[in-house]
Amino acid sequence: MVPDRPVLEVTDAELRDLRARLAGTRWPAPWPVTGWSAGTDPDELRRLVTYWAAGYDWRAHEAAINALPHHVADIAGTPVHYLRFDGEGPDALPIILTNGWPSSFLELTGFAQRLATPSEHGGRAADSFTVIVPSLPGFAFSPQRPSLTDPVQTHELWHLLMRDELGLARYGAHGTDLGAGITSRLAEAHPDALVGIHLTAIASPVAYDDESVTAQERAYLDSVTTWSTNEGAYQHQQNTRPVTLSYGLADSPTGLLAWLIEKYRAWSDCGGDLSSRFSDDFLLTQASLYWFTNTISTSFRPYYEYSEHVTRRVERVEVPTALALFPADLTLPPRSWAERTYNITRYTEMPRGGHFPAYEEPALLAPDLTDFFRPLR
Repeated sequence: MVPDRPVLEVTDAELRDLRARLAGTRWPAPWPVTGWSAGTDPDELRRLVTYWAAGYDWRAHEAAINALPHHVADIAGTPVHYLRFDGEGPDALPIILTNGWPSSFLELTGFAQRLATPSEHGGRAADSFTVIVPSLPGFAFSPQRPSLTDPVQTHELWHLLMRDELGLARYGAHGTDLGAGITSRLAEAHPDALVGIHLTAIASPVAYDDESVTAQERAYLDSVTTWSTNEGAYQHQQNTRPVTLSYGLADSPTGLLAWLIEKYRAWSDCGGDLSSRFSDDFLLTQASLYWFTNTISTSFRPYYEYSEHVTRRVERVEVPTALALFPADLTLPPRSWAERTYNITRYTEMPRGGHFPAYEEPALLAPDLTDFFRPLR
């Protein structure tokens, strides 16, 4: 069903409260360091906070969000919000796109429109997709799942949405980051329904013989360890004590913004210059979505659930799988490592881009996805 009112209606009082909190930020005592070396750059953060409080036009972005093709479905007792972009061709292939963290459905909208209407971007109508972009449970407009032990995990919600709610018996799927894990579990659980999956990250093998690891794979595993040491503090916190973190981020919009933009800078192909890849308005709209829906805390649940072994591990995916790697993303597994878990039929090393490819490099991501799915239609 389509909501009978806008999905987001921020009151004037809520907007005033946000601006007052931003203007009244209690800034920490400065350290004798510069730039981003010890965390979020204070000068960049102050600049964005000033703009968020006094210059950023939330109402314009709210109207644009509400103008999107929103739908809400009750799936196994859980409301699931999603966008639907119908393909321009008569045989458009259904596909479900799943974002990662700290992203949202909003990051995928331009990419979804490109897939639905490829003729507007130099492509063919025959390659169009009918694109479903759901909000992950606990992100933006989908409430969190009822309990930690809820047997209907997110990948099952997606299958019930596609098959039972939308009547799409055969479909494709694409996912990044957390969304890649959900997409992998979806394909593993329902191989008869998935024509193929397109990923930018993979699940590691559940088990492997250390003696079988090649030199290239060993170098990759070493790079993962290095990344975890240098960049993984957020993940450890969200895995182990997410609720403690959530008190500060749900109460302070400045703290929330600092947590988010550090990731957008570190994980994108921006060369250290955040504004080279993301406009101020894009970053502040993402932060505003988290703020006004009060979902930063619930967005941490996938990390905790995986750490606590609530989320099932991916063992083997047999459906055709494409892996597209962007050089500034978190990890870059070699094909042989991916093939330990997946039926890899396409492996692409992109010339540029990072963790947010649907926003950073849609003109690279869309053709790769389209070419992969063309023979599977």
